[in-house]
Amino acid sequence: MAYDNLVLERSDGAMRITLNRPQVLNALSLALLTELHDALTGPAAEPDVRAVLITGAGRGFSAGADLGDTPVDQDIGALLERVYHPVVRAIAGLRKPVIAGVNGVAAGAGLSLAVACDVRVASSAARFTIGFTGIGLVMDAGSSYFLPRLIGPGRTLDLAFGNRPIDAEEALRIGLVESVVAADEFEAHVWDRVKALAAGPTLSYALVKHEIRSSLDNTLAQQLAVESEAQAAAAASQDVSEGIDAFKSKRAPRFRGL
Repeated sequence: MAYDNLVLERSDGAMRITLNRPQVLNALSLALLTELHDALTGPAAEPDVRAVLITGAGRGFSAGADLGDTPVDQDIGALLERVYHPVVRAIAGLRKPVIAGVNGVAAGAGLSLAVACDVRVASSAARFTIGFTGIGLVMDAGSSYFLPRLIGPGRTLDLAFGNRPIDAEEALRIGLVESVVAADEFEAHVWDRVKALAAGPTLSYALVKHEIRSSLDNTLAQQLAVESEAQAAAAASQDVSEGIDAFKSKRAPRFRGL
């Protein structure tokens, strides 16, 4: 399928999904979100894709919802469930790493998209703001779930109440992103990082992703059961046999994601 609002690229088992509305800082139109869901559940879900990068074209990751395309005076709750929530569920459901390459501004639902991903790598030029409360709305598209778990309830409330933008260094300090890369090195660095993940033990990554996401809501007893089940599945994989052989032979493993 050809996309009007996305650019998809593949290399060495990695897929880069670029939000491609740079003229509006990649604001999330309904059409873009529909295409993004299709890409995440279609091409990105194919077995030969072993890691996914979501990033933005131009100066922005995403400035949030395209307000000219989002009827907030209608049933916005139904709209969220129909268009936004499927994207969040698709990211969580992908059995491979999903990295947000935050190249510029990430605001409102654009920030929600970034925090829904498994890991966030930010350019030194990135800027973050919750945004919603600045126009009298509330956090949505998963941000009220993911942000408190990343940076804590107090910091989330502080940023939401003040609607204060933060730069990449502060985002790193408070745990909103996992790493920051100089702007002139960012694009090559983050793509190389995703390709390196694509060469890793994909099933192991998928099971770890399941473990961590499950742990956010599980009791200790429930999580121990998840770990037992996941470890049994990992131990039966071809990659474990390869990993052990490589360790014994003192060579780099050649994982196939199986």
